[in-house]
Amino acid sequence: MSKEVLAVVDIISNEKGVEKEIIFDAIEAALEMATRKSHGDELDARVVIDRHTGDYKTFRIWEVIEDDVEIEDNVEWYLRHMDAVDIDPNIEPGQFIEEPMESIDFGRIGAQTAKQVIIQKVREAERKRIVEDYSKRVGEILTGQVKRIDRGDVIIDLGDNVDAVIPRSELINRENFKIGDRVRACVQEVSFKTRGAQITMSRACKEMLMGIFKVEVPEIGDDLIDIMAAARDVGLRAKVAVRANDPRLDPIGACVGIRGSRVQAVTNELNGERIDIILWDPNDAQFVINAMAPAEVTSIMVDEDKHTMDIAVEDEQLSQAIGKNGQNIRLATELTGWVLNVMSETSMSEKYKDASHDFVEMFVKKLEVDEDLAEVLVAEGFETLEEVAYVPAGEMLEIDGFDEDIVATLKDRAKDALLTEAISAEEKIVMAEAADDLKALEGMTEDMAKLLAGSGIITQEDLAELATDELLEIVEMDEEAAGALILSARAPWFE
Repeated sequence: MSKEVLAVVDIISNEKGVEKEIIFDAIEAALEMATRKSHGDELDARVVIDRHTGDYKTFRIWEVIEDDVEIEDNVEWYLRHMDAVDIDPNIEPGQFIEEPMESIDFGRIGAQTAKQVIIQKVREAERKRIVEDYSKRVGEILTGQVKRIDRGDVIIDLGDNVDAVIPRSELINRENFKIGDRVRACVQEVSFKTRGAQITMSRACKEMLMGIFKVEVPEIGDDLIDIMAAARDVGLRAKVAVRANDPRLDPIGACVGIRGSRVQAVTNELNGERIDIILWDPNDAQFVINAMAPAEVTSIMVDEDKHTMDIAVEDEQLSQAIGKNGQNIRLATELTGWVLNVMSETSMSEKYKDASHDFVEMFVKKLEVDEDLAEVLVAEGFETLEEVAYVPAGEMLEIDGFDEDIVATLKDRAKDALLTEAISAEEKIVMAEAADDLKALEGMTEDMAKLLAGSGIITQEDLAELATDELLEIVEMDEEAAGALILSARAPWFE
């Protein structure tokens, strides 16, 4: 029988491409199941196969339990401690004890039982192998053959009995495939499903675009050119930002190819999607200017705090800069990671003229300076009292006409103005009185209303917008009561 075991292992391992150890485990499980069934499931057993000779041994297994424990089911699977110590004096309750028993003949085990167990183990091993292999390939472009169409989803055969699915949502617009078509797609996700390994692929993700460029442009595959970012309006238009790692290379020219051959190959693969190749730049403003192509940017204002940029183009280029249905500005925003506001030169001039005027008026009033000095501050980029108060004095001394006395005076006045504003705001809060709708809430007391008003929570709506922990920082009460009070304040939201 030992040769028969080894023969079965060799045959199944070669046919299924599964490791021999997994087949040995499956046969052991089949023998264990057959052993239990031959004894009416009145015992538990363990089978060990020698991997070299094919010989196997069978052991009866008991779980050792306390002497006073009552067992209702599978009584023969357990052994009381008082009896177990006769076999092994060192055994403790909760441990397992084994004794050799007669092995069942390999040829006598139920063929159907053995087949089912082995098939199950082999399938589990295949699923695990597929998941492990393809998890390493997420983001790669693979080619397969359309096997069938299921409710719009395309099932493709990747070879070696491995199937993948391209959901309808991950196909390119107006794209149709027939059974037998060759198709390229990007591996997006690999997971276990009830019926086996699930490989999900996409033709609509930006990784698909980047992967096809890597295939069509050897310099990208050789890491001479990097794709830094990509953005897609699937099936219509895309932008790709590239940079060269070799200063002698023209990254845009390399990606476009002779007479546009390379970029056209990518466009053809993506069902006619038009592609703009953009030169990446480490300077964010310059990168945005490049990304706005084909529109030409005439001026740009950057707000680092809000991570936004206002972009001006010539009045007659505004529609081109925005693009059809906002396509160009949307792709540029996605590509650069900045929130971009595009406007005409005229609108930009009016916007910043109005803003500058407001800043000048504020400095004249708060710093008690003349309009000329206020305009100098605004021209140098100062927009808040905090900036005047806390920007290093050395930076302000670089402004033409500013000396140490002027800088010191401006800083002192800015700090005084900020202090005055803070005191005024505090007084308003102290003097604030809770609104009637806040006082009328169920569970609200007069003292609680005063505390809330003193913290700027004046109305029922103000309270409704608080989180429980925020309310507990203002008023001492238990968490459950705080939650109930906030829910009461939010009641109008659900009417």
